[in-house]
Amino acid sequence: MTGNPLRLSPFKKNHSFMQIAVIGAADASTEEYTTACAVGALIASRGTLVCGGLGGVMEAACKGAQEHGGLTVGILPDTGNGNSYLDVVIRTGLGHARNVLVVQSADAVIAVGGSHGTLSEIAIALKMKCPVYGLKTWDIAGVVHCMTPEEAMERATSGY
Repeated sequence: MTGNPLRLSPFKKNHSFMQIAVIGAADASTEEYTTACAVGALIASRGTLVCGGLGGVMEAACKGAQEHGGLTVGILPDTGNGNSYLDVVIRTGLGHARNVLVVQSADAVIAVGGSHGTLSEIAIALKMKCPVYGLKTWDIAGVVHCMTPEEAMERATSGY
């Protein structure tokens, strides 16, 4: 087996890295894109970034993570290749049902903005008792609203 063993070494069994899902709209505003990129950069040093693998918030978070040496996983709704910042591509063919897989793969969820797909992921996470930290996202009970990417990351990783 070939590859870069240094790249994979932090992800050995019994690691202390989290899997953090970043959720948000595939059609992100400039502010959401910038925020998601910052979230991804912060995740790079503390865990694996999991997302829906498409554009917008998902792409920005992956871009930020990759630029800082992080590992990105995209769980796609179809059989495409996803955004260009994915290290691992999981093609599901499940459409929106893949939202369950995205959230179930996470130790914590960070929501950046978002529309109805994001709302469904938040609802799934809350139902599964997975903590959700929000940056200008849906204002619903159970979502811990944060002011900055740093606050969201600190809250998501505290105690882990």
